[in-house]
Amino acid sequence: MKIWDWFRPGIRIKRFILLGMVGIGCISIGLSFMLTEIYLSLLKMVLSVLLIISGLVFVFLSIRYITRTFFHAISGSNFKISLDADRLSSLLYERRILIKGPKIVAIGGGTGLSTMLRGLKVFSSNITAIVTVADDGGGSGVLRQDLGILPPGDIRNCIMALADTEPIMEKLLQYRFEEGMLKGQSFGNLFLAAMHGISKNFEEAVHKMSDVLAVTGKVLPVTLQDIMLCAEMEDGSRVCGESSISKYGSVHKSRIKRVYLEPQNVAPLADAIDSINEADVIILGPGSLYTSIIPNLIVDGVCDAIKKSNAVKIYVCNVMTQPGETEGYTVFDHIKAIQEHSYGEIIDYCIVNTAEIPEELKQRYLEDGAETVKVDYDLIAKAGIKVIGADFVSVRNNLIRHNSKKLAEVIVELIAETVLAKDKKRIIDYYYVKDRLKKIIS
Repeated sequence: MKIWDWFRPGIRIKRFILLGMVGIGCISIGLSFMLTEIYLSLLKMVLSVLLIISGLVFVFLSIRYITRTFFHAISGSNFKISLDADRLSSLLYERRILIKGPKIVAIGGGTGLSTMLRGLKVFSSNITAIVTVADDGGGSGVLRQDLGILPPGDIRNCIMALADTEPIMEKLLQYRFEEGMLKGQSFGNLFLAAMHGISKNFEEAVHKMSDVLAVTGKVLPVTLQDIMLCAEMEDGSRVCGESSISKYGSVHKSRIKRVYLEPQNVAPLADAIDSINEADVIILGPGSLYTSIIPNLIVDGVCDAIKKSNAVKIYVCNVMTQPGETEGYTVFDHIKAIQEHSYGEIIDYCIVNTAEIPEELKQRYLEDGAETVKVDYDLIAKAGIKVIGADFVSVRNNLIRHNSKKLAEVIVELIAETVLAKDKKRIIDYYYVKDRLKKIIS
């Protein structure tokens, strides 16, 4: 509702505004008598005091009834907004806690990144997800080819992970059409594609969709350029197209030597670099090593910004290897690949799963060529990286995923002790985060 709408007939607010103006007038006249005349008669003195008191009463009643009318208009409308005092107080407290949360930058793509974001948003609203735009498969690939837009799939997943939406809205945006020309296409992808059609560029479209869905933090594409991910294999072959890389590795049983982008010299999104520069912590993963994490790192300027940043750098390693991409890889093999593509050491801590996988599920994964990622502690320690291990396994629809809640708790605890506790200016933020952790864990 616009401000001038309150002055329309039937709103019942004009009378109270007028009452407030009369009150201000009474106060002004009363004060003028007292300030303009040195010697006041008893009558004028009494009149002045009465005018001032009356004016204060009128202003008080005006404010009181305008406020009451305002809240009545909201609570009595179709908005159905609850004005329960306890709930409102709780909401304000939650927002205050989140605003004081650490500045977190998460880099990657795919399901792994969005899973982690769902847990992190409970602790901070200062989250920036920097997402790869190299995807060329599935519904995203179709929209990319037909409409010439950047692939929306990974962006959509991250927006949904950070969104504050009703379950029915989330279900709608994740819905995939089962028949017709749109078969296999996600409604959320179409929504973002439509938003792109009414925006200046893809960045603005993502921003508008985030606003509509009340996203906690920001979701940013790593670049606005149309890029293709290519891989040089150990057998000398070159494969282009993100969706083709793992397929080639599965068929020819050849490891990936390196990945690169076409065209070269890809410019990063300026906001993404700014977020990295301001971060308290930078998280790589979880997600596909060569097709979700590394494609972000080989965009010009991203690795340089990470190296220069004073943030704590964390790599969250996958629980299972990925057929055609990381078959037979240990944790250190993952780290080594990241270091080779970033031309330096950009990892301070590595988070790994140490829990056992249910035997039946483990056998099913083995049949597909995947196994648990082994932790080679000695090699990781020699690289100067600290390992944090815990049970992060979550099984959903017979698929192994990270437990977003447990993963977020470990990351936030690490941020509290390594960043906030060491900065005297942020000691209050430290206690806010610790209190938050205590309440959520208990």
